Amino acid sequence: MGMYMKAYQNKLRTPDQAVQIVKSGDNISYSHFGMAPPALDESLSKRAGDLQGVTIKGICSLILPKVALAPQSFTYYTGFFSPIERKLREKGLAQFIPANYGNTPIMARERYSSPTNVLMIATTPMDKNGYFNFGPACSEVRALCDISEKIIVEVNDQAPWCLGGEQETVHISEVDYIVERSSPLPAIPANIPATEVDKKIASLIAEEIEDGACLQLGIGALPVMIGKILANSDLKDLGVQSEMMADCYIDMFEKGIITGRKKAIDRDKMTYTFALGSKRLYEFIDRNPACAILPVDMTNQPARIARNDKTIAVNNAVEIDLYGQVNSESSGMKYISGSGGQLDFTCGATLSKGGKAFICMSSTKEINGQTVSRIVPYMVPGSAITVPKTWVSRVVTEYGIANLMGQPDWIRAEMLINIAHPDFRDELVKAAAQQGIWKPSNKIG
Repeated sequence: MGMYMKAYQNKLRTPDQAVQIVKSGDNISYSHFGMAPPALDESLSKRAGDLQGVTIKGICSLILPKVALAPQSFTYYTGFFSPIERKLREKGLAQFIPANYGNTPIMARERYSSPTNVLMIATTPMDKNGYFNFGPACSEVRALCDISEKIIVEVNDQAPWCLGGEQETVHISEVDYIVERSSPLPAIPANIPATEVDKKIASLIAEEIEDGACLQLGIGALPVMIGKILANSDLKDLGVQSEMMADCYIDMFEKGIITGRKKAIDRDKMTYTFALGSKRLYEFIDRNPACAILPVDMTNQPARIARNDKTIAVNNAVEIDLYGQVNSESSGMKYISGSGGQLDFTCGATLSKGGKAFICMSSTKEINGQTVSRIVPYMVPGSAITVPKTWVSRVVTEYGIANLMGQPDWIRAEMLINIAHPDFRDELVKAAAQQGIWKPSNKIG
């Protein structure tokens, strides 16, 4: 530890000192989610008058990137909009990089995007062997370490050390500068109130889950509700193979329902690439050998996901058209989130023996005080297609489950209309007829 501490002290800087390494025209990358580096970001933002043409890339930052507020010097990009980044986008202060989340490491290593001149990442404190852990945001960070010209770590002594065994650390010999801070990680509520619609959809999905199934659940009221139902069930030996570790898994694990014993890969481990949740979650994953954080090109690789039998993927959608095309990231031209790993896990679960991929949504939503259907005749211009119709199987609303896989277009339309809100079914039938995908023999419930 002695020689590593000497190197540590030699590389230790204040945030203001460390960001002097940045030059005009540089490309900067930040670590992601709750591990974005706030001290370095604030210091870099102070250089707005000195720098020109600097780009900063992040993903789903849970802190306000202050550099984005100085567009005369900085251009901020994200691969998935957090609520904070969404507000920046609405003001023209954040740009979007479309990508399947699982592809981001190869995008970095193969230089599909601009090279990273300076990487700024939040980490845990250094261990006795000279390693800093990426905490609950492994993501593509190791790939960025491999290709970045300079690396600055922002050590946070309140970050959990996340075990994995695959690319979750950076060594002090690779690091140029070190800065320090101490602050709690941004947390999100563990118990998001569920609506009656959420409860109905969750119960429909829970009925489809068998002993030994391998789960991928996301964030929000629906996954929380599914977790509560499963935690109080008599299911056995469930596994977790997810991109996100969330609070919804903890009770299932503590009650012995999640064991991972039936997994074909990463047996006995709950695998993930980032964690978002409450303080309880961050304490749960800290040095927990039951959890394994992996780089996103491993967690989100469809062929790898499919190696576990009975994979269950549960993802939300904004809307779906009568052909089965899924939009999960935009409202017309207005981006809400991003592609994330939805396509990766939809494909992986579909290819898994006994696997099931669910696309979930309430049948209606409110726009400017008006109730509209989420099942639509066609996408409006500018809408993103997150999952193509060829990969969509189970679509779920509070009115039931429609399994579209292998069905002709006119049957798809019939099945989707039958899980639409009753108030909109007649107009959807008319729209289907106009598109030539409705037959006289079709029926609606």
